[in-house]
Order: sequence, then C-alpha cells, then structure tokens
Amino acid sequence: MPEILIRNADHILTMDDTRRELCGADLRLRDGAIAEIGAGLHSDGEIIEAAGCVVTPGLVNTHHHLFQTLTRAVPGAQDALLFGWLKTLYPIWARFTPDHMFTSAQVGLAELALSGCTLSADHLYLYPNGSRLEDTIEAARAVGLRFQPTRGAMSIGETAGGLPPDTLVEEETAILEDCIRVVDAFHDPSEASMCRVGLAPCSPFSVSLDLMKQTALLARDKGVMLHTHLAENEEDIAYSQEMFGCRPGQYAQDLGWVGPDVWHAHCVKLDAREIALFAETGTGVAHCPCSNCRLGSGVAPVRAMRDAGVRVGLGVDGSASNDVGNLVAEARQCMLLQRVIKGADAMSAREALEIATRGGADVLGRPECGRLAVGKRADVAIWDVSGIEAAGSWDPAALLLAGPTTVRDLLVEGRAVVRDGQMTRFDLGAAIARQNALAQGLREAM
Repeated sequence: MPEILIRNADHILTMDDTRRELCGADLRLRDGAIAEIGAGLHSDGEIIEAAGCVVTPGLVNTHHHLFQTLTRAVPGAQDALLFGWLKTLYPIWARFTPDHMFTSAQVGLAELALSGCTLSADHLYLYPNGSRLEDTIEAARAVGLRFQPTRGAMSIGETAGGLPPDTLVEEETAILEDCIRVVDAFHDPSEASMCRVGLAPCSPFSVSLDLMKQTALLARDKGVMLHTHLAENEEDIAYSQEMFGCRPGQYAQDLGWVGPDVWHAHCVKLDAREIALFAETGTGVAHCPCSNCRLGSGVAPVRAMRDAGVRVGLGVDGSASNDVGNLVAEARQCMLLQRVIKGADAMSAREALEIATRGGADVLGRPECGRLAVGKRADVAIWDVSGIEAAGSWDPAALLLAGPTTVRDLLVEGRAVVRDGQMTRFDLGAAIARQNALAQGLREAM
C-alpha cells in the first residue's frame, strides 16, 4: 500500500490519550496505519494538501439500521411513538428482498462516509424473502467503510405477545445456527479488520428470554460482541416491568447482557442504579439523540453516564426514525441536548467530537480506531474549513459549533473513500437512482 502524507493541516485534533491538538502539522500513513505525526514531515508517496483544513479521526457510528434508508419520512410513521411507528413500518419491511437490503445499505453507508464516518455498526434484525446479513456486508465492501454488522433477530410475534407480525419472526434454532454461520464466514478479529460480526437479538419485546441467554453464551464462545435495544422510551420500561417484573437494567444483568463485550442502543430511560451497573461492568451505550427526538423518546442522561464512567458512543439509528444519516449532525445534537438539560457548560464541542470518535471506537471494542496516534489505523477525516460554514470562526477546530457537515476527504485503512467531496469507489448517482426506484416500487405495492 503506497505511503500517504497529509501535509500542512491547519489543525489536527488527534483524540489521542492526551487529546493533543497540533497546528500546521502533517500526518504520515503507511500500510493502513499511522506512521508519524508532526511538523515538516517528508514522504515520497502521495501528498494530500490540507491547508485550510481540520483533520480528525474518522467518526464512528455505533448503531444503525441500514435497511431503513429505503423508508424515510413514511406517512403514518412520521408522527408516531416507537411502538406505533414500528407497526406502521413492519408490513413495508416484510416486502424487502436482498436487492433492497444491499442498495439501502450502500446508500446509507455512503451518506455516513460523506459525514466523516469511517467505522459503522449495523443492526439487521429481519430477513424477509431470502435476505441475509451478507447483503449489507457486500454493500460495506463496495463503499469501503470499516463495518461491524450484527446478526439481529426477532422470534416472538404478535400471536405470542410480541410486537412484530408473525411473518417477520424466525425460529430460534434457525437464528442461532445462522449466527454461527455468519460469524464463521465473515468475522475478522484482527486489528486491521474491515468486518467484525456481532450478535444482536432485537429487543425485549421481540425475542424470548431463552434466546437472549443462548445468544450471550454463543457470542462469548465465539469471542464476538453483543448488541440490542434497551430502555428506549416509557413504553419500553412499562413492557419490561409488566412482562419481566423488573427494569431493563435488571433484565440485562439477569440474562448476562452486561460487560465490556456488550453495548446497548438508546438507554434513554436508564436510572442512577442502571448507570452505576453499566459503569461497573464496562457496558457500552449507543446514544442516538436525533432519533430519540424524532420519536419523542426523551433525552438520554449522557452527562450522568460519562461522569460515572460509562462508555458512550453515537449512533444515527435507522433512517426511518432519524431520518438522516449524518454523524456530524448527531454529534452536534448530542452536545445541544445535554446543554438544554444541564446548562451551556454541560458539554463542549470537543467532548461531543470525542464521543463521536474514540468514544464510539471504544464502545465497539476497537481502540485501534477513533484516534490519531502512531500505530493506530489510518482512518482519517479531512474537513475544509475555508468555506462559508466556518467563515468568521475564531476557533475552526470547534467543528460542531461552526464548521462543515460533510468531509472533503475521507481515508479508511489508508484508502480514499471520499475525495474532494465525492465517493471514489462506486457510482453514487446510479445507487441513488436505484434506491429511489425501489422506494417507488414499495409505495406502489402498499
């Protein structure tokens, strides 16, 4: 792999262990990793001029449902709370094919890349009409992003007291067998890995207690991570108390779903005891501020979590509940919501960016990502701050206060994914046209 020198950046926000910030500095990349950081560096390889730019680690998305990029702004779901929103969308998702899954994931990952994201998790929990997890894995390969897909599942349908329709649930034996298949086929535990697979039963209201327990045992046997939705809104809390006689934190603990190999999405309604449990056990949280606002779920206690030592990352969540896949917008929303609740000094722009980079990488068990330091992976975002978004800014490095929401350049494992604001590895225009045609077909079918 050729060497790359990112030269003369106005600012480099390293997000390393000391949170160094460098001015007029360079970044040398070699063999997919960061080889050197400093001023006046030289290289015989490719030169990327970064004058007028801020350089950051690539952003990390810890929770998404990429298949939902095909169902943005669906009438009937636009103003619904979580459970009603799901019931409106389930019949549409039941019509998806592998083509829908691939195209929706490809477009969703491209949107993330343009917002500076180099590593994204995904939670695919339904598999209609022959769809498989590898539909999304192939999309990530086409886009060039580092990927952490999770094999989700739903096994309790409406007739058994669950929320999803019976047509979208699977037999639990088949779920566990396919979990083994996808981990064996696609999981790469190496530091340079472009694909790590996790296991992710959907939620307390769509799977059995036994599936949760068996999945945790299987994940630990295979050495992969665990993910699910937890404590998303008041309906979620009420369901847990009625069906299991406890709050979500106790539910997770009883089933073996706490620990450094577990991260939960949303956690809007965690109480002080549950926050302490997550801090003590090293359990991670995927905070999804825009989706939580869009569905009226509330504001997650991120300040309390961070202060307690809980690992917190950001997630854009599905594009049916956001409806955008821009990780910069997510980081800014995170910062603003904590200020609304706790005051203007509750969270700085730099702390929110830290959550979006090394915070998310740590939640996903990828400490080699999310920071710029020698030996870490060459996942780099270059932001042009010479434009109107940062015009007049006294601190261009405060990107979330005054700065662009799309990157100029993005490198993953030292390879260009975005160059001069354009995707480099596939025809995005053709993918968007395909996406719109598929969405039109779904509308007509409904």
